[in-house]
Amino acid sequence: MRYRFGYVSNAVTLWEASPAKSLTFARYSKLSKEERKEALLRTTKANLVNTLRTLYFAIAHDIPLYRFSSSIVPLATHPEVRWDFVTPFHKEFLEIGELVKRHNLRVSFHPNQFTLFTSPKPSITDNAVIDMTYHYQMLEAMKLEKEGYMNIHVGGAYGDKESALQRFDENIKQLPAHIKARMTLENDDKTYTSLETLGVCEKHDIPFVFDYHHHVANKDDDAALDDILPRMFDTWTKTGIPPKIHLSSPKSEKAIRSHADGVDMDFVLPLFQALKPYGRDVDFMIEAKLKDQALLRLVEELSAIRGNKRTGGGTIEWKS
Repeated sequence: MRYRFGYVSNAVTLWEASPAKSLTFARYSKLSKEERKEALLRTTKANLVNTLRTLYFAIAHDIPLYRFSSSIVPLATHPEVRWDFVTPFHKEFLEIGELVKRHNLRVSFHPNQFTLFTSPKPSITDNAVIDMTYHYQMLEAMKLEKEGYMNIHVGGAYGDKESALQRFDENIKQLPAHIKARMTLENDDKTYTSLETLGVCEKHDIPFVFDYHHHVANKDDDAALDDILPRMFDTWTKTGIPPKIHLSSPKSEKAIRSHADGVDMDFVLPLFQALKPYGRDVDFMIEAKLKDQALLRLVEELSAIRGNKRTGGGTIEWKS
C-alpha cells in the first residue's frame, strides 16, 4: 500500500511566501481607477509567485500532494469587482500547471464554507456557482481542469436536514456539469456525518473526501470506520486515482474541533489500522497549522513503525 501526503496552501518553512495576500474591498474602494487595477495585478502577481515558490518547495522535499490557496486572486468573485484575471497572468498560470504536470503532483482547491448548495436563499446558491466557477477558471488557466478537484462541504441544515438535502439535489443542478465533474464533498464536524455525506456523494456520483478529525469531532458521527471506508473507496473508482483523506488532530480535549499545530500520531493510528485490511493506496492531506512541518514530522513518525518504509519525502510504503 502506498500512502502519500500533502499540505495546504503555503509552506511555513519558507519566509514571506503566503500565496493568499489580500486586497480588501474597503481598501480597493479608496483607490483611483488606475490604482485599483495596479493593486489587483500586484497582489495577484505576488500570490502566483509565492504559489510557484511553494510548489518548488514541495518538489524539493518530494511531497506529492498540494492544495492551492483559494485566495490567489483578490476580489475575483466580488460583485462590484469581478475581473479578468486570466488574460494578464496567462503565462504564470501555465507555468504553474506545467510544473504540476512535470512532477506528477496531485493538486486541489477547497472553496470556503460559504460555498454550499443547501441554502433556501437563491443568492447563496448563485454565489456558490460563481465561486466554483472562479476555482475552475484557475484550474483551466493552468490546464489542470482534468486533473484538479475542488472540495466543499454539503452545507447547513437550517433546522431541517431532510429539506436541506432536497435543496442540495435541486440547487446543484445550477452548477455546470463540467464544473460539477471536478467536485468532491467532505463530511464536516457539526452537521453532516460521514454516512450522510456519502449518501449525497453516491446519489450524485461525486467522490467522497473523508475527514477523520471531523468524523471524531462530530458528536452525531458514530459510524464505524468499516462502514465508511469501503463506500469511500467506491466513490473514487471511476476517477482512476486513490481516494483522499484529510488528517489533523484536535488542539485540546476542550477545543476538539480546532486543529493542532501538528498531527498526533496516536490520534490517527486507528484510521491507519482500519485501512490496512483493504490493501489500497490512499492520499492524505495534512490540515495541521504547521502544514509542511507537520507533514514531514508525521511521515517520519509513521515510517518509523516497524515494517513501514519511507520511499519519498511525503510517501510511505505501508506494511505494518
